[in-house]
Amino acid sequence: MKNWILLLFLFIYSVGFSQQANFWSRSELGLNLGQMYYIGELNPYTPFYKSQNAYGLMYRLNRNARMAYRINYTYGNLAAYDADSKIPQNVNRNLHFKTAIHEVVGGLEFYFKSYQLGNPRYPETFYFLAQIGMFYMNPKTELNGEWIALRPLGTEGQTGKKRYNNYQLCVPLGMGYKFSIGKIMAVNLDLSIRKTFTDYIDDVGSNSYAGQADFINHDEPSLSYSLSNRSLDGSRTERRGNEATKDWYVYAGASVTIKLGNGNICWDFK
Repeated sequence: MKNWILLLFLFIYSVGFSQQANFWSRSELGLNLGQMYYIGELNPYTPFYKSQNAYGLMYRLNRNARMAYRINYTYGNLAAYDADSKIPQNVNRNLHFKTAIHEVVGGLEFYFKSYQLGNPRYPETFYFLAQIGMFYMNPKTELNGEWIALRPLGTEGQTGKKRYNNYQLCVPLGMGYKFSIGKIMAVNLDLSIRKTFTDYIDDVGSNSYAGQADFINHDEPSLSYSLSNRSLDGSRTERRGNEATKDWYVYAGASVTIKLGNGNICWDFK
C-alpha cells in the first residue's frame, strides 16, 4: 500500500511537471483528520459506534468553478463488539474484531454553486463527493491478551483461494462543505459512506457456523474451530452472519489544503 501511495504522488508530480504552469495553480495538497466507524453484522445500526481516529493526505485538481478531481489516502481503524449489542442473539454470539484500514480513493467533487479558492466573490460551497478506490483490511480478534489475524485461520471453514482477500474495492459517496481562508488555503468538512463488496471486514459472513470437519485441513484446526464460535452458550445453531449483506464503513472529518502554484486562473462562472 505504501508503494502505491508513493507511485500515485510521483505520477501527479510528473504530470504537473509536463503541463503548463497553471497546473500547479489549479492544484492543492493537504491533510485530513477525522473519525471512521464500521457498519455490518456486529454493528447494524448505531452511528459512530466505536469510531476511531483517521488521518491522511489529500490532493485536489480544480477542473473549473463547479468541479474538482480529488485523490485521498486515509489510514484508520474499525472495531466492534457483540457484547455491546442490544440484540440478545448478537450478545450471545459474542464475537468481536478490530482492523486497520489503509485506503486510496479518487473521484470528483461536484459543487452546488460556483467556487474558487481565494476568490472573495466565490468563497464557499456545499458539494457532492463521488469516488472509487481500494482499501486494505486485516481483521483480528483478541485471545488471552493477544490479537490474532483471522483471515489465515479461515473461521468459516475457508481454505486456499476461498479465503477473502485483504485488498478490497470501495465506493465512497458523500456530502460536504468547503470554504477558502485567504488566497491559498481551503477547508473541507465532509461525511462519506463507503460501499464495499466484501462481507468480511469483520470476518463474519456466512449464515451458519462451520462444523469441526471443515477445519481438518487447516494449519491450526483447533484454534480455527474455537475462534469460529465464541458464543456464550456454545450453540452452533444460531445465525452467525448475513450472506445477503455487505459491510460498510463511514468517514467524517475535515481537511486543510494549500494551493501549490502562484498563478491566477480565470474560471467561467456560470
